[in-house]
This record gives sequence, C-alpha cells and structure tokens, in this order.
Amino acid sequence: MTVRTFPAKSSWIAQTPIAHRGLHDKLQGRFENTLSAAQAAVEQGFSIEIDVHPAVDGVPMVFHDLTLDRLTSQTGSMRARTAAELQKIMVGQTPDHIPTLRELLALIDGKVGLVIELKGLAGEDDGFVEAVARDLENYSGQAALMSFNHWLVEDARKFFSDRPVGLTAEGDDRHYALHKAIAHSADVDFVSYGIKDLPCRFVEEFRQSAKPVISWTIRNAQLAALSALHADQITFEGFDPRNP
Repeated sequence: MTVRTFPAKSSWIAQTPIAHRGLHDKLQGRFENTLSAAQAAVEQGFSIEIDVHPAVDGVPMVFHDLTLDRLTSQTGSMRARTAAELQKIMVGQTPDHIPTLRELLALIDGKVGLVIELKGLAGEDDGFVEAVARDLENYSGQAALMSFNHWLVEDARKFFSDRPVGLTAEGDDRHYALHKAIAHSADVDFVSYGIKDLPCRFVEEFRQSAKPVISWTIRNAQLAALSALHADQITFEGFDPRNP
C-alpha cells in the first residue's frame, strides 16, 4: 500500500481517527458536542470534530442544530439566544451545558487535534469566522476549520493562513464542478466527504493534489474499510475504530 504524505500544516488531520462531535455515547450520558464527549475523546487519544454556530451576540457556540428542540428542553433557534443564555441550557437532561468554543478549547488544551465545522446561515454570518479566529488566536493546539458553506470556507481562508481550511461536502459526480470551484477558489487544504458518495470524481482528483481527505460519518468496520480505499482518515461514531 502506498503511504501518502501531506504538507506539514495538514498532515495531522490524517494521522488519528476523528471522533464525530466528540466521543459521545448516550448510554454513558455523553451527548454530542459537549465537554464530556470532548473529554472522553481526549482520554482515548482521538482527534475531535465539533460544530459551531454563533450566538445572537456573536460568541461561537459548540452545537450542531440550528434549533434547540432535539437536544435540549428548550425550543426555537439557538442563534436567537445569547452565549450566557445558551450556557445555562443543559444538553439531553445531563449536567452538560451548551459550551462556548473557548470553553472547549480550554478543555482540549492542545492534547488532541480539533476539526471545527462552521455551520452557516446565508446572510446571517457576518463576523462569525472572525469571532472564531479571535478564539483561536492564542490557541497553540492543532485546529482546522471547515464548512459546507462556500462563504464560510472563503472567509476562513482569509483569516487562517497557518491553520488548515477545508471543504465539507457530499454528492455524486453531478456536484463535481461546484465542489472543484469552491476548493480552487479557497485553496482548501483538505476535504471532508460523505462516505455514501465515495468514490467520486472530485475526491479522486483532489487526492492527486497530495492533500488529505477525511470521510464522514463512519459507524462500523465495514464503512471504515470502504473509507480506507478512498480517503485518508475517518470521522467516526458509535464504534471503536481501533478495536472494531
């Protein structure tokens, strides 16, 4: 098997399996994107993928959904709440609250790699990437930024010259031209691609540029084996990729 090498800035992304939204496990009382899930990943030595939205006051918050309904006892848009309000909301009726990005960075403290997915809302993201950049300004650990949204990928490229910036994407070859245009425009350092659409032309060509590709979301050993054929690392949940 050919061993692929990558630029120093992004090589760490391919080195360690990435826990999707942290090492969450509802049976153990650890919900996604919480400090408990991040701590569990740190203890196991996995890199971590998280999702970030801005609160109404612009503070980057670690949360996946646009609304609070699925994971909390609250309802409505999480972007309509202040950071202080969100920090008082418990996730899944556990002791874990919705954390700020700064809280999560303080917990991880450079112990493992961190992949931050920027969640976008067209027309409502002014200043979002800049706020994330401020939070990361004095963070010495490995951190990468990525997004499905082209405007956030392009903003991230402007604010982060020393950290990897990636495109999150999915879709068959009908999406080839769009994904190629975004990747070229933002000069992305890596791609995170949905496993259900691999292999595809865009990813195969991107890998020829000697940049890493990670896959999502890998939930069993069979999907991990498929990913190994077409990507360089997995974003996983629900099983232990080191002991499947």
